[in-house]
Amino acid sequence: MTTIAMNNTEARYVVVHPLDDTPEVKCSPDGLGKMHMSPAVRFSLFTLRGYIVFIVLTAAYRMVTLAMSGAHHLHG
Repeated sequence: MTTIAMNNTEARYVVVHPLDDTPEVKCSPDGLGKMHMSPAVRFSLFTLRGYIVFIVLTAAYRMVTLAMSGAHHLHG
């Protein structure tokens, strides 16, 4: 137990480990509906999605070209 003195009064705080605490009630996303997004946020998210797709395609292309160059050296 931790005791902290504040302005000549004692406040006691009990520290409980999360595994020993009672579980909290989780919120359910059912019935929340769509989230409203401003046009700037929507544009940013679509731009980010496009960037991620571009990076994945670039990495896949690089892996294929490396695999092809390695296969070429094996047969030659």
